[in-house]
Amino acid sequence: MKTKEETAKTIIISLERAALNRWSKGDPSGFLEISAPDVVYFDPFQERRLDGLGALTGYYESLRGKFQIDRDEFINPKVQLCGDAAVLTYNYVSYSKDGTMRWNCTEVYQRINDDWRIIQTNWSITQPSK
Repeated sequence: MKTKEETAKTIIISLERAALNRWSKGDPSGFLEISAPDVVYFDPFQERRLDGLGALTGYYESLRGKFQIDRDEFINPKVQLCGDAAVLTYNYVSYSKDGTMRWNCTEVYQRINDDWRIIQTNWSITQPSK
């Protein structure tokens, strides 16, 4: 039987993977549905941090349907729990007709009314080791 901590980690990784699956089809709604109203978001293609679900929705809607990922790798996800907060870190590789992109991702989740929601996202581009 899983501990409460193991269950929380499994849920968070499952939420992230499901959102990535939708993202790969050009549908950002998976991430929007699991983001808190006061989410903050960093992205290497944005000049500044986006504050709040409204700003994130506006950005994601500008991307909807404009890309498709043919295959991806969700590498070494790790969840670190601290009470009602959790930090998920992982590496992500996306393969599409436009090429291969390698990323680092950090998501901070918070348990809100028994649901885990993203309160902070940070995506950064990385290069393969040589």
